[in-house]
Amino acid sequence: MFHIVLIQPEIPPNTGNIIRLAANTGATLHLVKPLGFELTARAVRRAGLDYEELAPVRVHANLDACLEALSGARLFSIETGGARPYAEASFQRGDALLFGAETRGLTATALALVPPERQLMIPMRPGNRSLNLSNAVALVVYEAWRQNGFIGGEPTVAD
Repeated sequence: MFHIVLIQPEIPPNTGNIIRLAANTGATLHLVKPLGFELTARAVRRAGLDYEELAPVRVHANLDACLEALSGARLFSIETGGARPYAEASFQRGDALLFGAETRGLTATALALVPPERQLMIPMRPGNRSLNLSNAVALVVYEAWRQNGFIGGEPTVAD
């Protein structure tokens, strides 16, 4: 489906939320080191990141290794300084959505890899800095999935 790429994530609960998002949307989560937390079995359980049975999570030593694993996927960056709103993009299955660290965003190196027309932003009211990382990822992933007919999703029945 889609690839969610977190470059140097720092906050375990955000990553835990995104793992659950990936599980529910069929996305693959890619974590690019260095991470702001440990992925040892004990640390993972304590942070609620027990992902092995939930979603595919790949850990990469650096961005180059991640991009090699993505083998030519179209890259989209989501950053406060992006050129256009995420909802104006046309997403396709297999696209990779790049998000930066919670406190720093994406590096200039990562942004340089993405064509300007795929450098996206999430509209916000003036004077606000950013959204929580897991909220931002959820907005964009669900829009990409919606554009692709929620392929692989199953309808839910309300009680």
